Amino acid sequence: MYAVQYAGHGDRDVVEYAERADPSVGRDDVLVDVKAGALNHLDVWTRKGLPGIDLEMPHVPGCDAAGVVESVGEGVTRFEPGDRVAVTAGVSCGECEFCRHGEESLCVDYHIIGEHVPGVHGEYAAVPEDNLVAVPEGVDWETAAAAPLVFQTAWRMLMSRADLSAGESVLVLGASGGVGHAAVQIADFAGAEVFATASTEEKLDFAREVGADHAINYEENDFASEMYGLTDGRGVDVVVDHVGGETWDDSLKCLAKGGRLVTCGATAGATPETNINRVFWNQLSILGSTMATPGEVDDVLAKVWDGTFEVRVRDTLPMSETANAHEMLEEREGFGKVVVVPDSEFDE
Repeated sequence: MYAVQYAGHGDRDVVEYAERADPSVGRDDVLVDVKAGALNHLDVWTRKGLPGIDLEMPHVPGCDAAGVVESVGEGVTRFEPGDRVAVTAGVSCGECEFCRHGEESLCVDYHIIGEHVPGVHGEYAAVPEDNLVAVPEGVDWETAAAAPLVFQTAWRMLMSRADLSAGESVLVLGASGGVGHAAVQIADFAGAEVFATASTEEKLDFAREVGADHAINYEENDFASEMYGLTDGRGVDVVVDHVGGETWDDSLKCLAKGGRLVTCGATAGATPETNINRVFWNQLSILGSTMATPGEVDDVLAKVWDGTFEVRVRDTLPMSETANAHEMLEEREGFGKVVVVPDSEFDE
């Protein structure tokens, strides 16, 4: 088969689309004929190299994909050839104290397909049965591939970790990206007043289209000052900050007393300074969040499949052009997700 792979860690020139051996299918694995995959910033970080993760090269990336079951291992009970499926990339042990209490994303051995182990951006992928969800007829492959990681992440952040309630207010940073556009929709669905930041007027219009009540251009305005004015100095109940870096202190400034900041990543920097005085005086909560439990995945994807939430796709490329897809993510071009399709499946 052909698959995307990284020859080593580095710039976009390490990305190639090459022939490699078909994946082996274990007892509890499902062989998926991949129809579409979707990129996340995690693919960029994995390409560049993450501290403490030693990957065997060449490495196949990809956390998100969808396709048709080709064959199943002898231990598989939930799927059979011909089924439509999508990948949910978080892998847990099922045996530790956290897994036994239904908190699989806190598993002591938690890892992510495509980040810690080979991914799914190829013509075929062997995936553990537990890491697949059924995709209903009528859901297109782009939606099925692009939804799981960002929507499960945003759902857990807002609904489980931040415990968002109707009538509260939420600020979503980077609202035009994958997690951002999912978070705006989920916050709006929950009955919150939604504030969003983005870097261009086009992206701000997009944020409004998917549910933002207020939109701030952070390239032209200091978003913390704008939020002070928009909320009459109160601030918001919840900030979704998956950016980190220089946004961190301003995110804390935007919180009302007793507010919650929830984060799932740090695309702009992982070690910003924190004003501890603000945290304790305003009694703020800082909440980390990673991926989701199987139940949370089921809850949010049901609302994607029925059209309650919409996955926006900025472009679809053949897998042989994955390096260009990386450039789109790194240069923050457009809004929504970038999808890649096996060259043998790609239709101009």
